[in-house]
Amino acid sequence: MRRSSRLAIALGVFVCCCTGAIDGTHAVAYGSAQTLGPQVQHVLLISLDGFHDFDLDNYVAAHPSSALASLVARGVKYTNATTSSPSDSFPATLAMVTGGSPASTGVYYDVSWDNDLSPAATTCSTRGALVSYNEAINVAGTPDPRFTSIDPAKLPLNPDAGCTPVFPHQYLHVNTVYEVIKAAGLRTAACDKHPSYEILNGPSGTGVDDLYTPEINPDKKDIAKTIVNDELKVVAVLNQIAGYASIDNAHVNFVGVPAILGMNFQAPNIGQKFSGYVDAAGTIPANVTTLGSKAGQAPGLAQAFDYVDAALGRMLNALDAQQLTDSTLVIVTSKHGNSPVDRTQLRLIDPSTLLATVNSVQAGLAAQITDDTNALIWLRDRSRAADVAAALQANAAAIGAESIYAGSAIDGLFNGELAGNPSRRPDVIVEPVNGVVYAAPNAKLADHGGFHDQDLRVPLVVVHPGRDAGSVATPVSLRQIAPTILHALHLRKNDLDAVRLEHTPKLPGLNDDDYDDN
Repeated sequence: MRRSSRLAIALGVFVCCCTGAIDGTHAVAYGSAQTLGPQVQHVLLISLDGFHDFDLDNYVAAHPSSALASLVARGVKYTNATTSSPSDSFPATLAMVTGGSPASTGVYYDVSWDNDLSPAATTCSTRGALVSYNEAINVAGTPDPRFTSIDPAKLPLNPDAGCTPVFPHQYLHVNTVYEVIKAAGLRTAACDKHPSYEILNGPSGTGVDDLYTPEINPDKKDIAKTIVNDELKVVAVLNQIAGYASIDNAHVNFVGVPAILGMNFQAPNIGQKFSGYVDAAGTIPANVTTLGSKAGQAPGLAQAFDYVDAALGRMLNALDAQQLTDSTLVIVTSKHGNSPVDRTQLRLIDPSTLLATVNSVQAGLAAQITDDTNALIWLRDRSRAADVAAALQANAAAIGAESIYAGSAIDGLFNGELAGNPSRRPDVIVEPVNGVVYAAPNAKLADHGGFHDQDLRVPLVVVHPGRDAGSVATPVSLRQIAPTILHALHLRKNDLDAVRLEHTPKLPGLNDDDYDDN
């Protein structure tokens, strides 16, 4: 597939055929049970971070009795699903819960730059600030460093709001499904890997009733420790399925099962980065081949996948035990894939090469370079973007560049017709050839963030109670998950800002009823 078509699919060329007007009311008629079948009351949203679509196919073929196989057998499998561009966890998560691309959300990566904000811990006398919404903004928890919180002193500042810190939820331009669901009087819950995922609360800051975010950072280079971290979230979800808060392991105070809940698994992601595949077909090694001091020791990628499948099985069994299977929409996908799959294609390039090239145009010109399997570049003098692009092109071989974007070409990547983020949009983007990872020598086997199929093509399975199983080959985007969730809960998809802005349709192929959900 040509790059231009891949990007068009990932960034959204879909147009909803019935947008409808917002009439100011919220109630939606449910219709008869005979028409609708079992009514969805809960949504379980799961991301297997790092999983490619072929990983799901391979695993199900090799494990026909697995939990993943049972989901595929009962659900609709989308064989041409793509995540967000860039294929980073932050914009991908927001795609699923807002229905929007960075053009509407205003969030391009978990570490970016904003020319309108001021640097952390300053008096706001200057504008132009690093916006870091990863583990770098945490206050370490004690005694367990995984239970962290956000340090306001590490946040960018808003000079137009009294020089106050900008928390992640305040940075987001559009609302989330959690806010819409909570406004309907329903309980909401979510689990993820950093405290910065309080961005799920949406601009109101109150969208998620039960947010559980054990920090992954201390464990993210160790597969065994990552599985332990994932297990914290699994237990939290099991508590929520039973009707208790995420941390109520003793089941003392019943609060009710959330209308939306779920988590992301990091084990597949870390397994791919530090154990990897055997070949370009994505064969998982029979013997563990792990980087660094863990070489030859379990767990490896196979154990990571098996853990995830078993954990999913426990969740499905818990839904059965609580008699929730027939009222729960289950969505399993991945925020991103990782590349390269074939480790013989791996080419690690030190990110300092990019920095030196940018600053060769003008000393100190680089404001921020965010790089994984792509490079997003923000400049202190934005008028020099074309000069920087030319310098990078002249050094294309050294930096492993396949395509370099600047100016209007970047607008085209991010639904430029919306033109909503002039202070946040990168000035230059480097798309390297597949296999290039911007990292230090021997750092990892793969990463994500780029625009190639291995980063973008992800699994997507939706199990809708009372609906037929099947397969859909139509190209779809993870943005379509958000309106699908609201439709299933009989809430209006057009209550989502990004859905209205980008005309994001529901996922096809679910034998939907035809009530007006606009």
